[in-house]
Amino acid sequence: MKLQYLQAGQIVSTHGIRGEVKVLPWADGPEFLTQFSRIRIGGRDYQVDSCRIQKTCNLLKIQGVDTVEAAQALREQIVEIYRDDAPKDLIFAAELEGMTVLAEGQEIGKIQEVLDYPGNKVYVVKGEHEYMIPAVKQFILSTDLDNNVMQVQLIRGMRTDEN
Repeated sequence: MKLQYLQAGQIVSTHGIRGEVKVLPWADGPEFLTQFSRIRIGGRDYQVDSCRIQKTCNLLKIQGVDTVEAAQALREQIVEIYRDDAPKDLIFAAELEGMTVLAEGQEIGKIQEVLDYPGNKVYVVKGEHEYMIPAVKQFILSTDLDNNVMQVQLIRGMRTDEN
C-alpha cells in the first residue's frame, strides 16, 4: 500500500548549541536523508535548512529549531519523509506489509513481515501456508503499490511446511 509518509529514522540526540539534531537513519545509509528538504516529526511539517553526514548518522538543522532546548524536545521522535519526495522506484518495507501476493495468478497470502538479511530481504507471506520468498528479481516478478499486489515465482522450498 502506497503510504503518504515514510518513516526514515529517529532523532537520537542533539548536536551543538544551535539546535541541530542527530538522526539515526533507517534507510540503507545516511546519504538517503540528504536529498530531502522537508520532513515530518510528530505529525508536524518542517523545512530542512541543512543535512550532513556524520559517520552512520545525519546531522539535521531544522527550520525553527534554533536552540539546544528546542532540539532536545525532539529526542526519540521519528523522522518521516513525504512519499512524493522519494524516488518513484523505491519501495519501503512498510509499504509491502499487508500486500496481496499472487503466484501463477492465484493468491497465496499477504506479506506479514520483511526480514532484512545481509544478502537480501526475505518476504514472509502468510495465507493457507507460510512462504519465505527472497526479494530478488528471479522470484519477484512485479510489485504494484497502487493496487497493493505482488506477483511472485515460487520454487520448491519456499513453503515453510513443505517436506
